[in-house]
Amino acid sequence: MYYVGVDLGATNIRTVVSDETATILGRAQDETPHGPTGKTVTETVLRVVREACDHVGVRPTDIDGAGIASMGTMDPTARVITVPANVSTEIGSIPLVDPLSETLDTDNVHLRNDTVAGVIGERFYTYPRAENLVYITISSGIGVGIIADGDVISGRDGNAGEMGHMTIDVHGFMECGCGQDGHWEAYCSGNNIPQFVRALHQENPVETALPIDSLEFSAKHLFERSGTDAFADHVIDRLAHFNTVGVANIVHAYDPAAISIGGAVALNNPEHVVEPIKSRLDEAVLVEPPEINLSEQGSQVVLKGALTLAITNGTEIQPPA
Repeated sequence: MYYVGVDLGATNIRTVVSDETATILGRAQDETPHGPTGKTVTETVLRVVREACDHVGVRPTDIDGAGIASMGTMDPTARVITVPANVSTEIGSIPLVDPLSETLDTDNVHLRNDTVAGVIGERFYTYPRAENLVYITISSGIGVGIIADGDVISGRDGNAGEMGHMTIDVHGFMECGCGQDGHWEAYCSGNNIPQFVRALHQENPVETALPIDSLEFSAKHLFERSGTDAFADHVIDRLAHFNTVGVANIVHAYDPAAISIGGAVALNNPEHVVEPIKSRLDEAVLVEPPEINLSEQGSQVVLKGALTLAITNGTEIQPPA
């Protein structure tokens, strides 16, 4: 039996084909188009799925099921992405389930938020006995997947976990990509760290070697200057503060036993993202702090969650002990 997992992000579309044990047999990926329409994204997803099937030597109609993990908010009735996060809102909705179901000739196609897929991947492949587990991605954006008392928290429309849009700065120093002020994502996501750096420097224009005025300036440049640039160290400390506030709020809301942190920003800079949270959280929470780790599944966790949705026919069942 063959299954497809799709990870639709704001930057890349990644697809894998696996067997019934979630062993990956082939993969393909491409950049996520930001227009001109949502159907352009759909067509790219279908093409990348076909390429992954070609790598394995199977036809799309040989696939027994698929799981799609996507950024953005979704309409579970229409089975589309309605607001593609960190992609142009002008492209409209992105049809996913029905076109992929038609391509694969199967009704076993399931759509979830990428962080919901991430926490499913963590439970099945890292924490098989976890009843209370959180997965946080700190990447282009910030999102959270939650398992509480053994159940995956999806919310009314499958959009639970949009905690990157939780207000962590009531003074609203930074505007989020969604247009609101003071959100966690506005400060600590990969897309917004450069703007936060520039705003802090404008407020206090100290000497720094950071290429702030360059169009190529990114979070990577900031973390690379750690320990050699006083201003960079100041910004990294502020990021650690806001990340800790965000995680503390999650702990107080859900009381998880474990938190797994992934996403490109965290995976590439664990000493500046994960370790400060671990060292500061005790003083930030009133309850017993959870175990906090960098995701063992790394960049594959969302794809593994998507595959699990396909293999279990969307039931999100508790993995075997």
